[in-house]
Amino acid sequence: MGPRILVTGITSAAGRAVAAQLEARGLPYLGSDARADTRADTRQGGEAPAAAVRLLPATNPDMILDLRRLVDREAINVIIPTLTVELPVLAAARAGFAQDVRIIVGDPAAVALANDQLFTTWALQAAGIPVPRFAVPGDLAAAPASLAGLSGPVVVKPRVFKGSHGVHLLAGTASVSWKNLPAGQLVQEFIPGADYVCLVFGTPARNAMAPVAVVLEKTRTPYGRAGSDEVSRRVPADQAGDVRKLGLAAVRTLGLTGPVQVQIRRRTDGTPVVLGVCATLGENSTWAPEMLDAVLATFTLPAFNPASFRRCPAVPADALG
Repeated sequence: MGPRILVTGITSAAGRAVAAQLEARGLPYLGSDARADTRADTRQGGEAPAAAVRLLPATNPDMILDLRRLVDREAINVIIPTLTVELPVLAAARAGFAQDVRIIVGDPAAVALANDQLFTTWALQAAGIPVPRFAVPGDLAAAPASLAGLSGPVVVKPRVFKGSHGVHLLAGTASVSWKNLPAGQLVQEFIPGADYVCLVFGTPARNAMAPVAVVLEKTRTPYGRAGSDEVSRRVPADQAGDVRKLGLAAVRTLGLTGPVQVQIRRRTDGTPVVLGVCATLGENSTWAPEMLDAVLATFTLPAFNPASFRRCPAVPADALG
């Protein structure tokens, strides 16, 4: 039996990109989305689908029950999530699915850490991974002197990853009323250099499969505008080695497995720093077919990374006393 694939968030840009890649490989799939039109099906077709099977949103406590019914009804054995809001819920709920169902999401603790950009930055900084200087608005409002480390332009963005949406570049901090900013924001020093996204398929050290790492260069446009996530080229393997190494180091530090997007920029002196992390197979995976190949390998290689993509292995009887 071959893979029977479910792509969540199918009406998003990332979902459509994954669907197009599956179609190019001749692989059937089913799409789901909380915003979907239930009148249409999304099994293999000529173009990326505009409609899908409707599921409850990840914020609904019964979302996993809804998803389980769909997986059982359609005999799904590979779930590829494309929405960041789903990741913590799916990571925590793997035990609720059949043993042979692969859910392409990392371990719960690692996913929870990567889901909040403040927690991510703390963890990377503690491990010596270079990151921009940063703060949260509440701290800046309570201690204006801390702005000394954030002189010049700053970026204000949501702590929960939303791509370029809600990301704002401020020319300076003098006139900002930090106490009036909405909750859940992260303030970062603006890094002006070359802009990259490193696509990594993380694997645990015990796994024989080497991690995948592909560097893409992004078009340099202002934060928060259309095109700020647009890829301009795939960087050859013999270039930007420091960016590739930094992306791999960030993924290993956070303990992430599976597909991860690491946002990286260079300082004026050329030093790369990690701006953020998103643990999904995103729209940019179109430029790196190796990412989907690695996802599909989790089905074709039954022993591949069972702790991350299948239910956690049973506790040995002698461990129960």
